[in-house]
Amino acid sequence: MKPFSLDKANPEFKNDVAVKIGLEEIKPCYTCGSCSGICPVREVIEDFDPRRMIHMIVLGMKKELLSSDLIWFCCLCNSCYAVCPQGIRFSRIAKELQHMAVHEGYVDETFLKGLETINSSLQDLCRRTLFHKVKQGFWGMHTMPCWKKNTESKE
Repeated sequence: MKPFSLDKANPEFKNDVAVKIGLEEIKPCYTCGSCSGICPVREVIEDFDPRRMIHMIVLGMKKELLSSDLIWFCCLCNSCYAVCPQGIRFSRIAKELQHMAVHEGYVDETFLKGLETINSSLQDLCRRTLFHKVKQGFWGMHTMPCWKKNTESKE
């Protein structure tokens, strides 16, 4: 990621996103990294990081985020939601960022047509990766160590 100067920030970007999806989708994030750790896309695309994208929204990095190809890689599997202790559904955020990128002219028709050719491969990747994680014992937030630590009864 290239260095970013806050004087280029768009402080209204987080409000624009908040109006469209609700601030409650972003505000509770306390950067625990659970989303990044479980994300099947991140396993093959190291730069894909839901936590970083939420930070970019909060910092007002509108142009950098909406012009990034990374917002198009979310496969909408909601595995991040299953492990997020704050219940943030990044897939909703990703869909809104994609919609904003199209609506505000950050991408063109050629780019969108190119995505159609890789979308089925991305969906297959996500299914295979999640299947592998389930085989290893992933069943959702109730099995994650951070969730157990905070929900176990203290007797």
